[in-house]
Amino acid sequence: MPHNGRPANIPQRIGFLLVPGFSHMAFTSALEPLRMANQLAERDLYSWSIISRDGQPVAASNHLQVAADASLRTAPELDLIIVCSGIDVQEHLDRDVLTWLHRLGTRHVPLGSVCTGGYILARAGVLNGYRCTLHWEHISSIHEALLFPEVEFSSELFVLDRDRYTCSGGVAPMDMILTLIAREHGAQLAENIAEEYLHERIRDFTERQRTPLKVRLGTSQPKLVEVVTLMEANLHEPLTLDELASHARLSRRQLERLFQRHLGCAPTRYYMDLRLARARQLLLQTEMPITDVALACGFVSPPHFTKCYHERQGRSPSEERRLRRQRLLSGSANGPQVTPVTPDTIEDTGEITQLDKVE
Repeated sequence: MPHNGRPANIPQRIGFLLVPGFSHMAFTSALEPLRMANQLAERDLYSWSIISRDGQPVAASNHLQVAADASLRTAPELDLIIVCSGIDVQEHLDRDVLTWLHRLGTRHVPLGSVCTGGYILARAGVLNGYRCTLHWEHISSIHEALLFPEVEFSSELFVLDRDRYTCSGGVAPMDMILTLIAREHGAQLAENIAEEYLHERIRDFTERQRTPLKVRLGTSQPKLVEVVTLMEANLHEPLTLDELASHARLSRRQLERLFQRHLGCAPTRYYMDLRLARARQLLLQTEMPITDVALACGFVSPPHFTKCYHERQGRSPSEERRLRRQRLLSGSANGPQVTPVTPDTIEDTGEITQLDKVE
């Protein structure tokens, strides 16, 4: 973590910017190692502040409310600011927040994120020319929608690139923060913190986010793993059953038996479910036209896509989008009002004068 010329006996000041719907697990996985570092060191190595747009409590995705210590206008000087967000991140973009982050970036204040917070940093324009990561469910949507061409997205657990510290979701922030603590205060302290939390080992940043396929499938049958890997890599232009069998050096009948024995379904059914699951991600996480979503998931005919989606989800793609909008509007009606963001540039309004003291 950055020193910024701070004396060794002064705690490093970390700010957590909470965005509505943030992942409570990711947030606490980042915060708790800092608390434990202070406890084990028997002195304050770190201090932290919780920041929200307006200084009011923020509801996590599990509906727990977390009180804020400061608003954007009253935030103290900080050595690092970590953006915490979660589901429906694109619906919680706010012009004041993006402007605040953009101005911090121009002042070379170190910035970080957990879960989907990298999306907000990218929208603020502070990740251009950097490598970063965010939760794996959103990376494919960003690639498909051709967003943020100047940002290099990685599927690694976390990415430390100069003064940007971005992390995926779940408990991965604990690994990132422990890595930063090890750099700053030694590996022994980081390992002791991990032991306190029954965290078996501190994972390296190069590790992948997703559980290995053989674990997700519940079997290590090599031919099955090979075929499912091919399916996942070819959702845009699906392979035929004969092509899949040929790649695995199996007969079509052997392939069907393999899927039935280990997964309890036909390979065509499994492949279709993968494509429809990807389609649902794109419908919920992007504004891609439904026709483009259909093509991205291997459906050459939008009516066929609608029919298959309705059979699987019980509603059409357009109804899926409409229900999402209704859910978000319902949430907005019960929460604080925010300034909407258009998908263009971040306007520096000059309204957030408190930033002048953040160097």
